[in-house]
Amino acid sequence: MDLENKEEMNVEAAAENVVEETENTAAEETVETEVKAEELPAEEERPSKRRSRGGKKQKIDASEEKPQSEWIERVVQISRVTKVVKGGKKLSFRAIVIVGNKKGQVGVGCAKAAEVIIAIQKAIADGRKNLITVPIFKTTIPHPITGRSGAGAVMLKPASQGTGIIAGGAVRLVLELAGIENILSKSLGSKSPLNAANATLEALKALTPFSEVAAKRGLTMAELLN
Repeated sequence: MDLENKEEMNVEAAAENVVEETENTAAEETVETEVKAEELPAEEERPSKRRSRGGKKQKIDASEEKPQSEWIERVVQISRVTKVVKGGKKLSFRAIVIVGNKKGQVGVGCAKAAEVIIAIQKAIADGRKNLITVPIFKTTIPHPITGRSGAGAVMLKPASQGTGIIAGGAVRLVLELAGIENILSKSLGSKSPLNAANATLEALKALTPFSEVAAKRGLTMAELLN
């Protein structure tokens, strides 16, 4: 009897051990599956967050990058103008601005306003309305020419490569913004910046390109230059 009881107890203990081991393994498998299930969405969400962050960065970069205008403005002179009217004096400012793109287009603008900033803005708008196209030949002008405006006169001569812009004041600014790199100039007559700028503009406007001369003579560019 004692042996039979002991064998039954051993069998029951072994069965309990087997049940506990199966339960432990099942619990471990469920824990691992839960951990994997928790890790999977996190791994899938990470790239989406990165994409969203990257998208935000791209939006910020796109908003920060502003298109740059090809037109360049240079203020030549800002002077105070006093006008005597009934009841006192009226003070205003006159701005002279040169506008160009360094690709053969340049203009001179002049405007008055009660404030300096408004005067400059109006002068820029006036300069863009009065743009001219300059015939540039090998970084210089095709031929010598003299331009006049009021009491001012400016003489321009072509120069070889490496000479630079031999000019000063408003004349230099007009030539630079027109895109000319080598030229000789001499300001004659009035020293007013507005007269000098307008005289330079008139000289550049009166230039005749080689292609037009060759067409009038019935020659090619090579024959004309040789």
